[in-house]
Amino acid sequence: MTAVVRGVVPAPELPAFYDRAFGVLPRTVAAQGVTVVGPAFGLYHGLPGEQFDLEAGFPTDRAVQAEGEVLAGELPGGRVARSVHAGSFDGLGAAWQRLGEWITAQGLTPGGTFWEVYLTEPTPDMDPADLRTELNWPVG
Repeated sequence: MTAVVRGVVPAPELPAFYDRAFGVLPRTVAAQGVTVVGPAFGLYHGLPGEQFDLEAGFPTDRAVQAEGEVLAGELPGGRVARSVHAGSFDGLGAAWQRLGEWITAQGLTPGGTFWEVYLTEPTPDMDPADLRTELNWPVG
């Protein structure tokens, strides 16, 4: 189970979307007595273009009740190609491209959704080189 905020967001507005989502989610989850059980993630529906259809959220111990922008959700199950990107978020596009190329080279078919798990929480004073982001792409 996950607690998420979903949106269709133009690329330049992604940071503001994530800030808003990760601002409201902890308050709503805590108020409902639901427990966050893992790091934050961003789940993308379809390949990005000028806009991103995505969910930002946290895995939880049980479903949340829909409240305001917060909805219950879940991450996809099944076989997944996974890698970890070390460095700033600016390098994520290239990291996803490399993972997609690897999937194709293995003779696999990438799924229509994919997600990032933010293994390190960004802070204003951190070195972006210290960020670690897990990339997950379902394959068939």
